[in-house]
Amino acid sequence: MSNKRLTQARRNKLDEFYTQLPDIEAELKHYKQYFYGKIVLCNCDDPRISNFFHYFSYNFEFLGLKKLITTCYKSKERDLFSNNDSEHAIYLEYSGNKTGGRVPVAEEIGIKLLKGDGDFRSSECIELLKQADIVVTNPPFSLFREYVAQLIQYNKKFIILGNQNAITYKEIFKLIKENKIWLGASIHSGDREFQIPKNYPVTAVGHREDVNGNKFIRVKGIRWWTNLDYQERHEPLILYKKYTPELYPKYDNYDAINIDKTADIPCDYTGIMGVPITFLDKYSPEQFEILDLNPHFFSLKEQGLPKIKQLTLKSVGKKDPYARILIRRRGR
Repeated sequence: MSNKRLTQARRNKLDEFYTQLPDIEAELKHYKQYFYGKIVLCNCDDPRISNFFHYFSYNFEFLGLKKLITTCYKSKERDLFSNNDSEHAIYLEYSGNKTGGRVPVAEEIGIKLLKGDGDFRSSECIELLKQADIVVTNPPFSLFREYVAQLIQYNKKFIILGNQNAITYKEIFKLIKENKIWLGASIHSGDREFQIPKNYPVTAVGHREDVNGNKFIRVKGIRWWTNLDYQERHEPLILYKKYTPELYPKYDNYDAINIDKTADIPCDYTGIMGVPITFLDKYSPEQFEILDLNPHFFSLKEQGLPKIKQLTLKSVGKKDPYARILIRRRGR
């Protein structure tokens, strides 16, 4: 699914992308130590069929959870994709299996009506958020800024899915720079498949239907976002290339070298470097300092650095068409 189609989806609020269980399992295995005795909230899911609910309810005792809460937006039907036409939403509370087995049964799941539509911004959903220790879900892509801002406002730990282009949002990049949010452990490239509603208009390459008519689509640039730490993000990037002016041209309007691939960062350069946003997949906060982001340049002025509109390269004679994160090696 191209960035153009993602933009159209955001504009039309067509962002009901439902996460596959293997992708959830691959990421959450890195955070097992954080869940013991905690209340987990999944507040952007149909809780009865959601793979997030499936994962946490089936692994409730293994993780040592205290409680699982999931909310559903305007759906009282047992179909995964409602038409959002119900007057009320529901939420579920699950406190573990009481019958001795691992499989949750209906009698152990508390189903409760919400007064409103289940929007994560509503007052009653915020009250559920206040109870939670960790939030894990796939929020609407169109509301990613607002969703993250709420998590930060209420000081919540979280593991959520989003598009890597969120790196270029002013509000998100500021959090990255301040080391308050970072990319997750399991997805570093490629695309991911999501289930989408049957009435979702799809013409993109990569969409498929199964024998039951369920639709799936592959979306590029998907990343996990979190503020839970894990060991891999502190492993330094192994660098082996040597700096030469010929291999690493400087921008003609800024004292920094351009680097097209993270693997090409020179091991012996101590100045400012412009690297692609995919650098964050390998970013270690102990190894590098993040300064700013081109073409937006959110904080150059705050740091006393020269303020310009757009980096340009003499070697190509035009504006660099790609976003570049400005970084500098620590301990220089």
